[in-house]
Amino acid sequence: MDVQDQIPHKLQLEQRRKLTMNAVTEVISFEENAVVLQTALGTLIVQGRELQLKNLSLEGGQVAVEGEITALIYEEPRQGGGWRKRLFG
Repeated sequence: MDVQDQIPHKLQLEQRRKLTMNAVTEVISFEENAVVLQTALGTLIVQGRELQLKNLSLEGGQVAVEGEITALIYEEPRQGGGWRKRLFG
């Protein structure tokens, strides 16, 4: 399926405390300081403090993350290392 045929990927960030998004296909990793998600447009890393998953509906592709959000990073596909290496050194 082509990206244009999928549900549009949308993010909404409120006061850097609540992030809601859709077109999430998988929660790859979840920790208090980082959430790694696979989206229709690639891997998204949400960094912050005291992060919590508040809404998780992978059937609809909807996810909400609450806490102190400090960064949203889309990872470009590449060989070797990846998000884990950049996040944890």
